[in-house]
Amino acid sequence: MQGMELSHSLLLNEEAYNQLGEVQKAEFIFEWLRYLEKLLLSTSRSDVREKQKTLVEQLLSLLNSSPGPPTRKLLAKNLAVLYSIGDTFSVYETIDKCNDLIRSKDDSPSYLPTKLAAVVCLGSLYKKLGRILGNTFTDTVGNILKAMKSAESQGRYEIMLSLQNILNGVGAAAAPCHRDVYKAAKSCLTDRSMAVRCAAAKCLLELQNEAIFMWSTDLDSVATLCFKSFEGSNYDVRISVSKLLGTILAKAIISKHPGAAASRQSIRRVSLEEVLELLGTGFLRGSSGFLRASGDMLKGTSSVSRDVRVGVTQAYVVFVSTLGGAWLEKNFAIFLSHILSLVSQSHPKATQTQIDAVCCRRCISFILRATIGGLLGEKAQIAAAKEICQAIWKLKKVMDAVLSDSNLETRLSSTDTAASQHMLVCALQELGNLIHSLGTTAAPLLQDSSAGLLDSVISVIPHPSTSVRLAAAWCLHCIAVALPSYLTPLVDHCLERLTVLKSSPEAVTGFSFAVAALLGAVKHCPLGIPHGKGKIIMTLAEDLLCSAAQNSRLSAQRTQAGWLLIAALMTLGPAVVSHHLARVLLLWKCVFPAASKDLETEKSRGDSFTWQVTLEGRAGALSAVKSFVSHCGELLTEEIIQRLLPPLPCAVDLLTQLSSILKTYGSPLKTPSVVYRQRLYELLILLPPETYAGNFCAILKELAADLTVPDIQVVASTCLLPSLCHQDDLLILSPLLQETDHRFIEEQLLLGNGVACGSLEYDPSSIYEDVEGDSVPKPLPPTLSVVSSAAKLFGIICAHVDEAQRLLILEQLLSSIKHTKGARQQVVQLHVISSVSNFLKYLAGSKGSLGAEEIRRLVLTLVMGALESPNPLLRCAAAEAWARLAQVVDDGVFTAGLAQVSFDKLKSARDVVSRTGHSLALGSLHRYLGGIGSSQHLNSCIGILYALSQDSTSPDVQTWALHSLSLIIDSAGVLYYVHVEPTLSLIIMSLLSVPPTHAEVHQSLGRCLNALITMLGPELQGNNTSVSTLRTSCLLGCAVMQDNPDCLVQAQAISCLQQLHMFAPRHVNLSSLVNSLCEILLDNSVLVNLCSPYLLLRRAVLACLRQLVQREAAEVSEHAVLLAKGNREELTPDANIREVGLEGALLTLLDKETDQRLCHDIKETLNHMLTSMAVEKLSLWLKLCKDVLAASADFTAVISVDTMQEEEGDKGDDASVLTTRNVEKSHPFTNPRWATRVFAAECVCRIINQCENANSAHFDLALAQEMKKRDSRNDFLVLHLADLIRMAFMAATDHSDQLRLSGLETLLVIIRHFATIPEPEFPGHVILEQYQANVGAALRPAFTSDTPPDVIAKACQVCSAWIASGVVSDLNDLRRVHQLLVSSLTKIQAGKEALSHLYNESASTMEILAVLKAWAEVYIIAVQRHKKHKQISKTNTCSEESVRNGSHSSDGLLELVCTDLGTLSRLWLAALQDFALLTLPSEFATQLPGEGGAFYTAETSENAKLHYHNSWALILHAAALWLTSTGFVVAEPDEGASNLSRPVTPTSMCQGSSSGATVKSPEDVYTDRFHLILGIGVEFLCSLRSDATMESITACLHALQVLLDVPWPRSKIGSDQDLGIELLNVLHRVILTRESPSIQLASLEVVRQIICAAQEHVKEKRRSAEVDDGAAEKETLPEFGEGKDTGGLVPGKSLVFAALELCVCILVRQLPELNPELTGSPRIKATMPQMLSEDGSRLVSAALVILSELPAVCSPEVDGTHQELDEVSLLTAITVFILSTSPEVTTIPCLQKRCIEKFKTTLEIKDPLVQIKTYQLLHSIFQYPNPAVSYPYIYSLASSIVEKLQEIDERKPEDTTELQLFQEGIKILEALVTVAEERHRSQLVSCLLPILISFLLDENALGSASSIMRNLHDFALQNLMQIGPQYSSVFKNVMTSSPSLKARLEAAVKGNQESVKVKLPSSKHSMNPGKNSLIQLKTNFL
Repeated sequence: MQGMELSHSLLLNEEAYNQLGEVQKAEFIFEWLRYLEKLLLSTSRSDVREKQKTLVEQLLSLLNSSPGPPTRKLLAKNLAVLYSIGDTFSVYETIDKCNDLIRSKDDSPSYLPTKLAAVVCLGSLYKKLGRILGNTFTDTVGNILKAMKSAESQGRYEIMLSLQNILNGVGAAAAPCHRDVYKAAKSCLTDRSMAVRCAAAKCLLELQNEAIFMWSTDLDSVATLCFKSFEGSNYDVRISVSKLLGTILAKAIISKHPGAAASRQSIRRVSLEEVLELLGTGFLRGSSGFLRASGDMLKGTSSVSRDVRVGVTQAYVVFVSTLGGAWLEKNFAIFLSHILSLVSQSHPKATQTQIDAVCCRRCISFILRATIGGLLGEKAQIAAAKEICQAIWKLKKVMDAVLSDSNLETRLSSTDTAASQHMLVCALQELGNLIHSLGTTAAPLLQDSSAGLLDSVISVIPHPSTSVRLAAAWCLHCIAVALPSYLTPLVDHCLERLTVLKSSPEAVTGFSFAVAALLGAVKHCPLGIPHGKGKIIMTLAEDLLCSAAQNSRLSAQRTQAGWLLIAALMTLGPAVVSHHLARVLLLWKCVFPAASKDLETEKSRGDSFTWQVTLEGRAGALSAVKSFVSHCGELLTEEIIQRLLPPLPCAVDLLTQLSSILKTYGSPLKTPSVVYRQRLYELLILLPPETYAGNFCAILKELAADLTVPDIQVVASTCLLPSLCHQDDLLILSPLLQETDHRFIEEQLLLGNGVACGSLEYDPSSIYEDVEGDSVPKPLPPTLSVVSSAAKLFGIICAHVDEAQRLLILEQLLSSIKHTKGARQQVVQLHVISSVSNFLKYLAGSKGSLGAEEIRRLVLTLVMGALESPNPLLRCAAAEAWARLAQVVDDGVFTAGLAQVSFDKLKSARDVVSRTGHSLALGSLHRYLGGIGSSQHLNSCIGILYALSQDSTSPDVQTWALHSLSLIIDSAGVLYYVHVEPTLSLIIMSLLSVPPTHAEVHQSLGRCLNALITMLGPELQGNNTSVSTLRTSCLLGCAVMQDNPDCLVQAQAISCLQQLHMFAPRHVNLSSLVNSLCEILLDNSVLVNLCSPYLLLRRAVLACLRQLVQREAAEVSEHAVLLAKGNREELTPDANIREVGLEGALLTLLDKETDQRLCHDIKETLNHMLTSMAVEKLSLWLKLCKDVLAASADFTAVISVDTMQEEEGDKGDDASVLTTRNVEKSHPFTNPRWATRVFAAECVCRIINQCENANSAHFDLALAQEMKKRDSRNDFLVLHLADLIRMAFMAATDHSDQLRLSGLETLLVIIRHFATIPEPEFPGHVILEQYQANVGAALRPAFTSDTPPDVIAKACQVCSAWIASGVVSDLNDLRRVHQLLVSSLTKIQAGKEALSHLYNESASTMEILAVLKAWAEVYIIAVQRHKKHKQISKTNTCSEESVRNGSHSSDGLLELVCTDLGTLSRLWLAALQDFALLTLPSEFATQLPGEGGAFYTAETSENAKLHYHNSWALILHAAALWLTSTGFVVAEPDEGASNLSRPVTPTSMCQGSSSGATVKSPEDVYTDRFHLILGIGVEFLCSLRSDATMESITACLHALQVLLDVPWPRSKIGSDQDLGIELLNVLHRVILTRESPSIQLASLEVVRQIICAAQEHVKEKRRSAEVDDGAAEKETLPEFGEGKDTGGLVPGKSLVFAALELCVCILVRQLPELNPELTGSPRIKATMPQMLSEDGSRLVSAALVILSELPAVCSPEVDGTHQELDEVSLLTAITVFILSTSPEVTTIPCLQKRCIEKFKTTLEIKDPLVQIKTYQLLHSIFQYPNPAVSYPYIYSLASSIVEKLQEIDERKPEDTTELQLFQEGIKILEALVTVAEERHRSQLVSCLLPILISFLLDENALGSASSIMRNLHDFALQNLMQIGPQYSSVFKNVMTSSPSLKARLEAAVKGNQESVKVKLPSSKHSMNPGKNSLIQLKTNFL
């Protein structure tokens, strides 16, 4: 470490440097240069100049010490900085020196680094010093270009980058050299090294800034050159070159060429058409250029290679992105027609084979998605969608013209339909994607009849081409997902067309695709489709299947359509499918012949066509069953599985016959038979293997044939293997396997030329399946997918057969590999390895065993062969299988053997293939089996991998070896500790020396470093030397990787720093880390399609940011803003951050980014920042949210300038771009997408919630204003209320439904938080009043007829909250919002029939219940206000007028509601009845009404339950209020014949019995209603679930309270004692399980009412008895009430007992000291009583009120014996009152006097029990901490207690109670001693001692004493022992003053000698009486 410290100086510490070894030297130099770079910028100029000469010499001398790539880059940077700060006169010498080094003839490899360093230095110097060096640069450039001729690839790479820097620095002055540089770069652009191509592209990109000829005269040749460069390119080259080509072409269009006309010949302007033509040529003809193309075209040989096409595709995107969104909007029509024409009939070459066509369509889709989706705002996207519609109409017209041609010959031969199909597919897919991303904001587009969007899509559904039909169906799917209100109408329309056009084959397949696609959309639409649609579809499907045989022209199509519909129907899930299952199973049974002989007769009878239809039908049936098994798992009971099985054996039989059928009927059956195989395999994979165990052999045979005699002749490894490799291992293969932004098109390069990309037409059934992301499903061709299914199924079956069979089949696979040759062998090997891998994976997962030795050997041979395959992906999969094999065998010896095989291979082999394969095999072994045991083994492993990773001749070997090393570090854990240092120095050395052109080696080095950091973990925080050396090395490694030009290496660096920050946060420089993160991010956010296009880098940056802001959000944010302010050079990207902070930049990025994971991380990061900083940076956050929401508020006013152009402004001085940027400034967010706006609205809610936990001034206007005056920096939420309301309003009135929901939620949060805040300027008013109009306006649009139910439900909630909040007091103002609720009530009155049929019935249920719940809330509030008002007007004796004025809102609201109460009450009761039925346990399901309830249908009851659960509680409360308001007296006039649309249930409200014969009496109706409400309440409270909300519990308790407020229900409860007891027990449980005081109080209130009911019942019985027996004698009257007849209060049968239990529970919880178990036990010290909280006081008083009511329920007692016990109860109550009430109350003299009197009289009562209790109560009062309360009691009562105790000598205690009485008395006296003031204490002690001594017995009396006296004696002696030492002086005085006492004590001690001996430790002193014994006692006390 010392070494590194020494490197921190301005001049190089040469002395320290020379003492180091080679490795340390490189590290030391790099560390010094890093430090120097920072130091130079902070050192003063004069200091730098002073040491400049030495410093320059030191730096130049380093050039000769062969510096590695990172070092030379840093060295060059420092030289340039040094000259730019210091003097420049010696710079020319330096430049000459570098030029000389470059000219040197030395070609040895050791001299190369010096030459390269010189090249880099020149670039850096010119870049920094630029025009100062103007006159030398021609020589330099000439020299460099000359050197390039003989340079190798690293040299060419560095020269290109150096020229880029020189051009950048010198600018326009470089014109003389432009042509030479251009010529050199041209040759490098097609270099064989990919890194050189990338560097050349960068150089040319710099050149085109000044070299006008590149985008004018030489434009064609530049384009051709780029096309050439794409040939054989890799991903990086395509990115760099497409950026170059796109930028140049954009420049050609927009440039104005200032002064060009004057200076030179006028340059011709290039038109947009010409540029597009140029790109189109590249796309269609590749690099064959313009001249040669025609000849090739005639011969028909030219086919464009895929990489050129993909490169050109990317160039299109760059071209449009550079021109920007506004440009695209203007020129969209031209652009669209050009792009679509690329796949039109005028270029048949591009689409001549299906494979080509699919690939070209992918490219077109990518261009459209990236430009329309990436650059246009929502308004522009809607316009684009209209353009696409026009294109579809045009193509449709062409097709119609062809189809209507009467001449059949020309019609069939016409290729037009086929040719226009690809254009249509691309247009339809983009239209679908576009609408999908627009969501509900696309509603205006679909309503616009002029565009006719839906018509255009539906019109092409019956197109002759299958791919168009599928694309149109998919487009409908997207429309339905985006706009759920269109889902049902579209399904209806398609079903109707399907029925009408049943005789057109195209229409049958087209519309069945459409219906299937729409059914697939249902799971994305929470509101669903009506349940009845399932039945219609099922019937139609059956009809199609049954009518298939009637017409041979249609049989294939109808069969396919029928099964497709059934399969799609299965995706609707068990709720729908269960109703149709029987019919499906019947069809499934009929599709296969019953016995195998029937299959034979089929074979003999059929012809090619019937077999085609049969196979189609059976494949369809298999597909439907597969769909059933995967989507309806809940229905798969044993019984159903048994019914599924019978056709399977026959299906397998047919599988075995397929090859012979194929031989007979030839090629037409080829595809159907492959599809059949595929479907059967897929189904078998899903079924439990034991269900088809009988067919294992037959299936295995077929699988082996499929795998070893493939139809497919190309190696499709990328389809089969990635899933079998470990995800981490794929990183070492092609970057194409990783996720990139261009994955969609790059995939085709991965697959190789012979393999098709996935496309919908290969498997129409995937149209209803769920796909990842939201793009079109891309199933692979059946020939490929059948192999992957076969391999998977092979794994399962092979694991289930017996060993002999397993051996046979594996041998067969091995021999099939041996017997094939060449390419064919590769294919077979690939298939076999994927099957074996699947087999091992399955075995490992199911913990199965592999079997005997031979099987192991076979598998080993198979895998070993693949480990040495030339295909890297296959080696990767084999390494994984190798490790799985060891895992499955699970035997140390075997594993060691495997490792040894690899060791031996690696030692002997020299070829790259086996060295890479086996090194990865070692890593995989470690991954699956931990450390594999011995450390010796680990050492040899690491040794081999070290050697391989330094093999600089093969970067591949290095990459794989290092990757493997990283796996070993990961899995070895602590064992690796000894190897950390050598590994770290290996990594650092490699990082410093491996050329940057080998990026893949650097990536693996990064993974190793990451693994090391993770392994070291928290130890990196240590401070000892070794740890800090390790830490410095890690940081150094990160720094090297951060500077690497490769994005993935940078991503590795960031994730390493992230780990370091997690383990050792103090040692990571946060500011530089944040700066580097922001630089990458902002680069991207401005030009998402141009800058760092590496998705993985962006993900790494955000993952790191997310971690940083969790700990240090404020610091991260500050660093980012400082970076933005400090960066003066490149203003554009950071202009953003300076205004809107990092938060704003992230929001912008969120809006542009499409990757789901990245968006999730951005949101998380913003959420963390919001949580920790929103309160401090309130204004910034609110402004951000407001800007995002406001940017969308008005579609028309938004300026359509996209940020995409910003960076372009730096590149060309284009006036138009500059002017647009000024407009940009005013608005940081342009056209944010709806998803971003929804996020902003959610942020507003979060901000309000954050403020709630902060300063109270956020919700107090007066306080906030005052604090703002004090310090203007203070900022409070309440001051921004207007903005909050405005944001909520903008969101709530948007086109997007999601945003409307968020807006309404925000409004709700605002109302709840701000409703009660007073307006300081207008007393008596609240601040929200001024926003009435805004709230009304925000709510009104939600109540239009076409609003979806979820939005209406939310709006109802806001309405009721607004009315209930009490903000609005004026009736007329209230009416506006009330009117909205009235309109929704009218709509729902008709019950479930009335509502829209667009959605599932449960959506209507949701809407109805939301409306009813809202009304319930309003009604409850109205009644409460009315009550409050009545109380006020009773107490107020003020003038009439004020009462009248006050009444207008409180009574008025009730009046408003009352008009609708009749309807409402009926609906409420119906809803409650529904709820009661739905909550019944499942065993009563059969008793539920068949057709459902009032508001739900039987089929959708499961979905409806949730909605009932959300709303029942308030409805219950409201219904109870209504019932009690009518006092259960009047029947509604319309009750007799209920107005519900149909009888709710047979026992419905009051419809009478189902026959309608009898009408219930009002009494029965009330009883039903009473039990309904009580039943629901009790059922809920009985079993409170943990998720029960406070709102529900409170509402439920309030409902019970209300119910018992009126006499009739009380009489019901009073007369039914069991019911009362049950209720009390339920309430007791609620009190025990819910801590909330409000719930406990509400429960107690119900208890009180139950007791009142019981009292009333008792009184009533007594009264009626008196009336009946009026004449009789009084004595004979029976007793009523509890206790007399039952003989006391029997638990479980007694109401009083239940109430007592409950009250005691409350009292003991609030006053623990009341619990005798607690206070009586010796372990627990008596604590001072605690003061009760306000809630506690309320609870105690409520409990006491109930206790006081209880006696009235008990039967009166005649005997007076229990009178005293009542005294005790009374005193207990008084004590509780004294202890728990505040002293102000308890010390009121009259009250205090009465209490003391009561105690006095009780003390006189002779009963010892009463006295004991009284003593205990006094004990607690005397200890009360406040003397004002306790002293009066002490003065009045203590003396009488003392007197009582002094009587002890005369009155010996008789029994234990009396003993206890004396003991309690002594306790009181002792308590008094502790409480007393110091001066009185001795007096009290001297009073206490004689009493205690009087209890003592002498030795004679002890023997004969009773046990009670003996206990008393012990008790006294013990107390004396405690008091003696405490008050020793008093003790002595008493003893000396009273010899008789002393004598008595001594005698007692003597008598107690024996026991004392036992109790006390023995002493040396003899026990002589007299002084000694006292001393003895004392010594033992103390």
